[in-house]
Amino acid sequence: MSHGHHHHHGDDVHPMVSGEHREAGGRLIWVLVITALFMVAEVVGGLLSNSLALLADAGHMFTDVAALGLSVFAMRLARTPPAGQRTFGFVRLEILAALVNGAALLVISGLIAVEAWERLREPAAIDGVVMLSVATLGLAVNVIGAVLLHSHAEENLNVRGAYLHVLGDLLGSVGAIAAGIVIVTTGWSPIDAIVSVVISLLILYSAWNLVREAADVLLESAPAHCDMSAILNDLESVEGLDSIHDVHVWTLTSGFVALSAHGVIDDPAHHTRVLDAVRERMRAHGIEHVTFQIELRTLYQLPTR
Repeated sequence: MSHGHHHHHGDDVHPMVSGEHREAGGRLIWVLVITALFMVAEVVGGLLSNSLALLADAGHMFTDVAALGLSVFAMRLARTPPAGQRTFGFVRLEILAALVNGAALLVISGLIAVEAWERLREPAAIDGVVMLSVATLGLAVNVIGAVLLHSHAEENLNVRGAYLHVLGDLLGSVGAIAAGIVIVTTGWSPIDAIVSVVISLLILYSAWNLVREAADVLLESAPAHCDMSAILNDLESVEGLDSIHDVHVWTLTSGFVALSAHGVIDDPAHHTRVLDAVRERMRAHGIEHVTFQIELRTLYQLPTR
C-alpha cells in the first residue's frame, strides 16, 4: 500500500512553475539588458582611465551577462512540462545554472586578486575623474538590478546566483567610487588594487556559499531548514504507525522539498488515518510533496519495535 502525489499538467506549463517563477524570469531579462548595456560603457571607461577596479568590475559584468543569460535560459527551459523519460522536466537546470554561476564567480575572484597583486607591485597611472564618473553610473545601474532581483533571491537558487553577480558588481562600483575619490584627492593609485582585492574576497565568500548550497541540492541532501531529528520524531509519534524506515528528504528544485519513507502498521484499518497524519505533520515542516509507503507487519514479518 502506498501513497503519492499525482499532478495533472497542460501542454505548455510545468506543474512546479508558479506565477512568482515567471515574474522572476521577467525581471532577470530586464537586468540582463541593463547589465549588457552598461558593461560596454564600463569597458570603455576602464580603458580610458587605466583603472583595474573598473576593468575588474567590467570583467565581472561580462560574466554577469553570461550568467544572467544562463539563468534566463534555465528558467525558460524549466517551464517545459514533464514528458517521456524526463518525469520532472528540466526544473533542475536552474540548480545547475546556480552551480555554474557560483563556480564562475570563484574563478573571477581569483583572477582579480592576481591582477591586483601585479598592480600593487607596479602601480599604474589612473585617471580618477573618468574612473569616478563611470563607477557612479555603474552604481546606479547595479542598484536597479539588485532591487529587481532581491525579492526573488531567497526563494530561488538560480535567481540568487544572478543576484550575487549583480551584488558583486554593486560592491565593485562602491569600491571603484571610493578608490576614485582617493585618487582624485590624493593621487595615491595603489588604492585601486587594494579595493579590487577587497571586492574579490567579498565575491569569493558569496560564491562559495552559492556553490555549496547548489551542490547540496544536487547531492540530494536534506535542506538546511529541515530538522531531520524533528521530522523523524514527528513521524515516529504518529498513532498507529509502529515503525518507519528509508526516510529521505531532499530538494528537487528551489522551493520544492520532497519526502519519501516507508512505515509499518499492524492494522490495515489505520492506513488512511496514518497517511493523513503524516501529511499534516510534514506540512508543518514545509514539505508538501510526500510519498509514504505503508507496509503491514504480518506481510513483512518485521520485529516489534
